[in-house]
Amino acid sequence: MGSKADLEHCTKISSACKQYGLETILRVGSAHKTAQHVLKLLSDYEADPRPKVYITVAGRSNALSGFTDGTVSSPVIACPPPSEIYAGADIYSSLRMPSGVAPAVVLEPANAALLAAKILGLVDAGVKDTLMQFQKRAAEKILQDDRELQE
Repeated sequence: MGSKADLEHCTKISSACKQYGLETILRVGSAHKTAQHVLKLLSDYEADPRPKVYITVAGRSNALSGFTDGTVSSPVIACPPPSEIYAGADIYSSLRMPSGVAPAVVLEPANAALLAAKILGLVDAGVKDTLMQFQKRAAEKILQDDRELQE
C-alpha cells in the first residue's frame, strides 16, 4: 500500500484472498516518497522463487502500481482505493501506463483477490479447486434466486 491510509482497503483484499487459501503480506511503501524502500521490498520478493501476484493499492497518482509492474516479472494488480476527490478522475493514473508497463486494474477488493486466485490457480491445484468451488457456489446462488422468483 502507498500509505497506511490504504490499510482498510488492503484488509478487504487480504480477507478475500484468504478465502482462496492465498497467503498475503501487507507492506507500506511509496513510489514517490520511499522508492529505495519499495525497490528493496520488491527485490526481496522477486528473489523468492514461489509464484506470486502483487496487488498494489495507492490512490491519487498511483505511481506504485506502474513502479511495481516495471520492476517485477510477476503479475501486478492495481486496486486503487475509491476516491471522490476530482470526481474520481484520479482513476486515470491507474489506467494510463507507459509502454512496457501493464498492471491489471481491478476496482473491487474481492475481485482483485479473485483475479490473483485465478492467476495462482494456474500453478496451484489447491487454489484452482477452491476457486472452482467458489464459482460453483456463486452460480448455484443465482440459479436458486431464479427458482425462487418463479415460484
